[in-house]
Amino acid sequence: MTEVIGVRFRGGCKEYYFDPHGIAVEAGQFVIVETAQGTEYAQCLTGNHEVDDGAVVRPLRALVRIATENDRRTMEYNRQREKDAFGICQRKIAERGLDMKLVRVECSFDGSKIVFFFTSEGRVDFRELVRDLAGVFRARIELRQIGVRDEAKMLGGLGICGRPFCCKEFLDDFQPVSIKMAKTQNLSLNPTKISGTCGRLMCCLKYEQEAYEDLIKTAPKAESFVDTPDGRGTVIEVNLLRQSVKVRMEDHPETIGSYKNTDIYIIRNGKARKNDPPIPKDLAPISSRPRPAQKKKEAFFEELPEVIYSDAVAVISPEPETPAEDAAAQPAADAAKSAVRRRRRGGRRNKPAADRPAGEAAAAPKDAPRPEPQPRRERPKKDRAPQSEKPDAQPRKPAVQQQPRPDKPEGADAQAKRRRRRRGGSRKPAGESQPQKSE
Repeated sequence: MTEVIGVRFRGGCKEYYFDPHGIAVEAGQFVIVETAQGTEYAQCLTGNHEVDDGAVVRPLRALVRIATENDRRTMEYNRQREKDAFGICQRKIAERGLDMKLVRVECSFDGSKIVFFFTSEGRVDFRELVRDLAGVFRARIELRQIGVRDEAKMLGGLGICGRPFCCKEFLDDFQPVSIKMAKTQNLSLNPTKISGTCGRLMCCLKYEQEAYEDLIKTAPKAESFVDTPDGRGTVIEVNLLRQSVKVRMEDHPETIGSYKNTDIYIIRNGKARKNDPPIPKDLAPISSRPRPAQKKKEAFFEELPEVIYSDAVAVISPEPETPAEDAAAQPAADAAKSAVRRRRRGGRRNKPAADRPAGEAAAAPKDAPRPEPQPRRERPKKDRAPQSEKPDAQPRKPAVQQQPRPDKPEGADAQAKRRRRRRGGSRKPAGESQPQKSE
């Protein structure tokens, strides 16, 4: 923890921490502190208190002293000097013909530096202007170009809400604001209505953006098709803050009802599209019947059986124990099931001794050496006698010469024979016997 005091400089809303060095300072008092730009006159917002070390930016600047009456008179002299410098600078800008607008002049507490703030649409060459101002004030001259937002913060004023500018009153810095925030909050997209005096989008659009984003998640979109206690209809208006919608009934289009988001059931969220499936008809009685209560997530775990954890795996507790007779018959049933599985796999493996035939030897153990495969015996070939030397062969009859048909040409028979050979054999007319070969 570090003891600090919080101070605020003129024209700013941000609080800065300084080391009091044991000096008791109360809120509202004016102090002199040491900054990177030199000694400055500031006002204390919070007195001596302790904060976390992570909230302090190192190195921590020190408090010089509490402002005295002489310090107050010095500040009044600097204020008058700033007014004179403002008028002189405007005349010099007019003489040089520079396209720039002077906004504010600040003078340091010790009077060694004067800062001129201006706005311009483009870049400005103010080198000659700096020489003129340095010759008049005999001090260090600095010109800074700022934006329209910074200009509104320095000048101040009243917004369209009738209150002073937020940037002038309490905003430490400018937060980014986009047109999407106006769409989310259902505001008018007219730039004159959502823009501030500076011409930029109002900073207050950022204040409720997170709340609107949370409400949109639970509310239906416009043109949604919903089911209400009075029937089905289309959402024509959504009120995010009140969490309610206006629905135009499907059966009676002239009827418009207002319902809470909790009293409706969303059938189709958003406007219908071409590729959207049709709405099922079984959802018709949703509005008339009570909605089922949602089951608690804890009930799912209560329905699960008891789990027993072992060193190997997690096993679900079995059913009540079987009698002793069933336990004795269990190994035989397991053996039968394994045999069925082996048969389904396509072969028999090591059968039990009871299932083997009497002449079959017992299976050898796994560690025993396998016998060497015996050479395959070749079957002796039988001596076949030639067909001409067969004793049972009968003499064949001489072939009958077939006379050519008068209606076919001479070469037709030869072509027909060749076709029959290609088809796999010769076809003979009925009653013709096969000629036998002569021995």
